[in-house]
Amino acid sequence: MSTLTVAREFRVLEVVGRGHDNLAGAGEGEGDFLGPEQVEDSESEGNIYRPFFNFAVREVGSRPDVSALLLKEEFRNMVAKDGTTTVLNKAFASSKMRFFRSTYINAGPSMQVLNVAGLPRPEYDVPIFCADFFSTASRNIIVLDLNPLFSTSIDISYKQRYYDELMPLVNKHAEVLPWGDRLTTESLQFFSPLVLWTKAQGQDLSKTLYPAFKDYLLAWLLILDKAQPTVDPLEIARNQEAQHRYLTWRATKDPGRPLLTRLYGEELSERYIEDYLFHGLKTLGTKSFLDYFPEYRTEDDTVSKQRSMVGKSFSTRPWDEHGNFRVN
Repeated sequence: MSTLTVAREFRVLEVVGRGHDNLAGAGEGEGDFLGPEQVEDSESEGNIYRPFFNFAVREVGSRPDVSALLLKEEFRNMVAKDGTTTVLNKAFASSKMRFFRSTYINAGPSMQVLNVAGLPRPEYDVPIFCADFFSTASRNIIVLDLNPLFSTSIDISYKQRYYDELMPLVNKHAEVLPWGDRLTTESLQFFSPLVLWTKAQGQDLSKTLYPAFKDYLLAWLLILDKAQPTVDPLEIARNQEAQHRYLTWRATKDPGRPLLTRLYGEELSERYIEDYLFHGLKTLGTKSFLDYFPEYRTEDDTVSKQRSMVGKSFSTRPWDEHGNFRVN
C-alpha cells in the first residue's frame, strides 16, 4: 500500500456513526479545535511541533463521524509553574475510535514535546497510533508507531493483517530517520515492525519527521475506516485487556512523569496521566501493573523503578524489510 494510496483512500472514505461515549469526568461537545485560519497562523510561528499538532487535530477533527470531547477545565487551561511553558490538549471520539488525543507542550527553544495517541474501541483489534516526540536545543528523542495490541512475532495473522502492506512506510522513512540507540526486548514488546525510533540529530524535523508523521496518521485512519467490528464477547474482552495492559505499562513507566511533575505539580500531573494521557486506565480493567508484569515486583511488593530489566539489547533495527523479527 503506497503512501499516496493511503492519503487518497483516506480522503474519500466515510464512516457511519453510531454514537460516542464521554471522556471520564467530561461531556461531549464541539470543542475548540483550530479552524483553517488559526492553523495557518500558528504554523508561521516557528514552533517545532505545532504544525504536527495542527495536522492531527485538523485531519481527525474534520471527519464526519468524529466528535470533539470537552475536557475537564483543569486540562483545558493548564498553567505551568514557570509561567511560560504552554500546553495544548485536544481529544476526540467516534464510533470506532474510543479516544484520540493530541498534546503539545511548548517551552520555546529549551523544550518542545508532542504526544499523540489514538485508541480504537474494544470491538476492534486495530493497533494504537503513537507519536511521542521530545526535543531540546541539543537533542531529539522520537518514537512513531502503530503499536500492536498483540505480538506480531507470535500472532502472525495479526502482523499480516495490519503491517505487511505498510512496510514500505518504514522502509522509506527509516532512511532519513535511522535507528536511535540500544533498546531491549522489554521496550520492544509494545513496538511494531513499523516503529521509527530515532534521535534525528542535526535534522530539520519539518522535512524529515513531519512527512512520516502525516503518512503514519493517515495510514492508521485508513486502517480504522476499513476495520470491521467483532461481536464475539471473548474477542472484545481480549482487545480491551490488551489496551488496558498497554495503558498500565505506559502510565507506570512513562519517562515524562518527572517533567510533568516539575511543570504542573504532583497532584495535577497524576490526574492528567490517569484521566487524560492514558484515558481508560481506570475503566478498561482492574488488573494492576504487577498483575501484568510480575517480574517488576520487589521484596516489599512494590513496583521496581528499574528499567530495562529483561531482554536482549538491540543497537540496530531488529526487524527486516518484511517486518520479520531477527532472532539472532
